[in-house]
Amino acid sequence: MNARQPEGRPNIVVVLLDDVGFGAASTFGGPVHTPTLDRLASRGLRYNRFHTTAICSPTRASLLTGRDAHVTGVGTVLNSAFDHPAYRGVLRDETATVARMLSGAGYSTACIGKWHLAPTWESSQAGPFDRWPTGRGFDHFYGFLGGETHQFEPTLYEGTRPVHRPDRDDYHLTEDLVDKAIEWIRVQRAMTPGRPFFLYLPPGATHAPLHVPAGWREKYAGSFDQGWDAVRTQTWSRQLADGVIPEGTGLTPRPEEIPAWETLSEDERTVAARLMEVYAGFLEHTDTHLGRLVDELEESGQFDNTLFCYVVGDNGSSAEGGPSGALNYMGTLQGLAESTELRRDALDRIGTADSYAQYPAGWAWAMTTPFQWMKQVASHLGGTRNPMVVSWPAGIGGAGEWRSQFGHVNDLAPTFLEVAGVEAPEYVDGVRQLPMDGTSLVPSFSSADADEHHRVQYFEVNGHRSVYRDGWMASAHHGGVPWTVGLPGEQRSFDEDVWELYDLGADFSQAHDVSADHPQLLAELTALFEDEAGRVGILPLQDARIRRPRTLPNLSEGRTSFTFYEGMVGMPEEQAPRLVGRSWHLAARLDAGPEVRGVVATMGGRAAGWSLWIDPERRPVLTYRTFEIDRVEVRGKSLDPGEHLVEVVFAYEGPGFARPATLSLVVDGESAGSARVRATPPAVFSIDETFDIGCTTGSPVGDHPVDFPFRDGRVLRVDLELDG
Repeated sequence: MNARQPEGRPNIVVVLLDDVGFGAASTFGGPVHTPTLDRLASRGLRYNRFHTTAICSPTRASLLTGRDAHVTGVGTVLNSAFDHPAYRGVLRDETATVARMLSGAGYSTACIGKWHLAPTWESSQAGPFDRWPTGRGFDHFYGFLGGETHQFEPTLYEGTRPVHRPDRDDYHLTEDLVDKAIEWIRVQRAMTPGRPFFLYLPPGATHAPLHVPAGWREKYAGSFDQGWDAVRTQTWSRQLADGVIPEGTGLTPRPEEIPAWETLSEDERTVAARLMEVYAGFLEHTDTHLGRLVDELEESGQFDNTLFCYVVGDNGSSAEGGPSGALNYMGTLQGLAESTELRRDALDRIGTADSYAQYPAGWAWAMTTPFQWMKQVASHLGGTRNPMVVSWPAGIGGAGEWRSQFGHVNDLAPTFLEVAGVEAPEYVDGVRQLPMDGTSLVPSFSSADADEHHRVQYFEVNGHRSVYRDGWMASAHHGGVPWTVGLPGEQRSFDEDVWELYDLGADFSQAHDVSADHPQLLAELTALFEDEAGRVGILPLQDARIRRPRTLPNLSEGRTSFTFYEGMVGMPEEQAPRLVGRSWHLAARLDAGPEVRGVVATMGGRAAGWSLWIDPERRPVLTYRTFEIDRVEVRGKSLDPGEHLVEVVFAYEGPGFARPATLSLVVDGESAGSARVRATPPAVFSIDETFDIGCTTGSPVGDHPVDFPFRDGRVLRVDLELDG
């Protein structure tokens, strides 16, 4: 190993932030202060040519297995998975995780944070749990399974069991995850001091929703009033001055799909600046609390022999807030736009628990300075180039130095195995393993001039594609914009896409297309992409944005009648009875005591959803929320002790998507009231909230406490009929 040999195998800590572009963190010239990243960089190495896959789940699959994402079966984000071997969103047994390999070699292992690698049909309490973290090599799991979660009221699991977040007024998920990581490390040190550990810590930050405590929301007030065009230029200047990017690096132009700051109205600028202020506070808050983990390692004497790998983003910055940003981006993703006036009048709500915000696409572009594009766009470096800092005082010299060898997220697993002295096994749990696609980064630890071992790498997401070889990159953008979900998008033939060519050795930022000057080289690289695509099984090419028939397993498919009982919680919305775009009828049989209260049944959360609950006055309440479009509530009379039948009749005014509906609440056969919802979700209430009976997990739809379990009574059964 081309690094100093410490005594004993090192601990390994991997931090993977979410939706942070190359130009966000101050450590890499960005406008957001990142003191912990600075601190680690001063004692370790900064990598400025490290790459991810351009989107969430594939990056995580590649990081943990050392294979290309499509090889693992996770070639697209799980929310867009479809029935194709490379895109099903199901980790293959032939691509075991590095956690499983290290566990087999004597390491303690923990995943604390975001998983997003378990298919939804395996994410309920019915199991199976094979593809949960504890089924993929981790001894311990605490965190959330989906792509995002409410940061103040998250949907949490411990092991394979749904749990409620700690009951305290100042709760925030990032702080909780760091607390749990420190607790776990202390247990390992107390009980098995001679055993090294592998900690994978991927917080939900800074993925939307943008949630951060009050003081952090105000810290960047006024810092972004100059707009994204100016901030991008300022960041580029700092990157040049600090040596983040080489002299002569060009600043790539703004995509025509993103408006110039100067074209926005005063109200639009006010809202956009506020959204970015909250995002900046969110990122610094995250980085600062990660510093508590570094403190723990230092104070316990474990820091020097810990390989600490801090990856600043699983893809480029997210443009999923669209051109205008959003107070509740889950609605805008589905085409239900908010007015500028609504966002302007809600400035004080942005970043609070009573929001589900995301910044405008212009800030995503600014946060990927100096590159083109952003998250989802695997054709260009704005989607795939992410900063990384690696610290290991006992094994790495040259503290504070830069490394510019080409690296990819699939290089991390081989790196961890090498520093642990573990050979990649030929078989894991009786299954013959596929070879790793990544190459160890250890040679770069000892020298900035070390040879570049990762010489070829392809990229593909949503049909956007590129291929790298020995300093050259060919890129093909497949059209569309990276800020819609569940909506018909541009569909075009792959033959219509135009391939570009970049000499990254002379053009760090991919600013100059030289395809006209090197037609033969471009032809070679496009042929190389076809070879790589064939190797990983994605020919003919697919676009995961195109709607397809539901062919993946679904626990509710084909059923119109359901019966549930109290205690059935944590069912992913995608696997629960599908309640959007149709009429339905719910009948809940209750046994009420004199102080009865709590949730009867609920789906969704703060972004959108519905909840049937009993308030502290024993009155049944029906709450329905459609993002920021509408919120209605129907409340009945107090229930006397004894058994009751409480019904919800949801009459959808179809056909079509997002149509209005009439809600009726019926108690013991008599109408308790009704209300009309002006619009309903086109596709989903949320992507991470759940369907629960007898309490609520995650964020509440109704105005009641967080979990609000059914008390002084019982939910005897809940019957649900669709289209009836």
